Amino acid sequence: MLELRNITKRYGRGAVGADDVSLTVESGRVVALFGPSGSGKTSILHIMGLLLAPDSGEVWADGNQIDRLSEARAAAVRSSLMGFVFQSFGLLPLLSAEENVGVALRLLGVGGEESRKRVRAAMEAVGVDHRADHRPGELSGGEQQRVALARALVHSPRILLADEPTGELDTTTATYVFDLLHKLARSGAAVVLATHDPLALEFVDDAYFVQDGQLHVPDRAELEMWITEGEGELSTT
Repeated sequence: MLELRNITKRYGRGAVGADDVSLTVESGRVVALFGPSGSGKTSILHIMGLLLAPDSGEVWADGNQIDRLSEARAAAVRSSLMGFVFQSFGLLPLLSAEENVGVALRLLGVGGEESRKRVRAAMEAVGVDHRADHRPGELSGGEQQRVALARALVHSPRILLADEPTGELDTTTATYVFDLLHKLARSGAAVVLATHDPLALEFVDDAYFVQDGQLHVPDRAELEMWITEGEGELSTT
């Protein structure tokens, strides 16, 4: 479903976002990217979602190369094929929670009763339907995160990319969200998330550690130790 082929991304002053990264994410699987802040997790997610252009390498989705599309075509692919949960929520401050969730459907030309039904179902799924009429500034961080998740799910994306989707959630709600992402994958979607949350290990199919823009397949016990103890680096030898 989603594939990175030898992706490289560098920034000024030698900073590396991705260093020859190759990764295949199959439909029906949840892939987690672990690693310290600044390791390249978000850069890799943004390249997957056509929000950041790689310096070299290729991005493929559903059998098609998508990294060289025009911006208009890339936007169409994002709105129809992908769902995003950003670390900063990305909610529009002047819109209600319900209107924010509905943005994804409006981009696809879905409106009226069909839109309202799907928006309410998505908000109920993440437990914020009772806050539908509230604007983002009237919501807690956890509520904003759940609204952002509902917006990502409302159009039943085939690829879902999530950057720290449980960063603002309590343990009970985080477990619920991971279970929801797991069920989305089992329905046929490809799910990729960047996270520090140890709860993710109970729900993911494949786990990678990102360090200096490179992907490593860690020993699970070592990865669990890194997560619980908050180490800055993971041995890759």
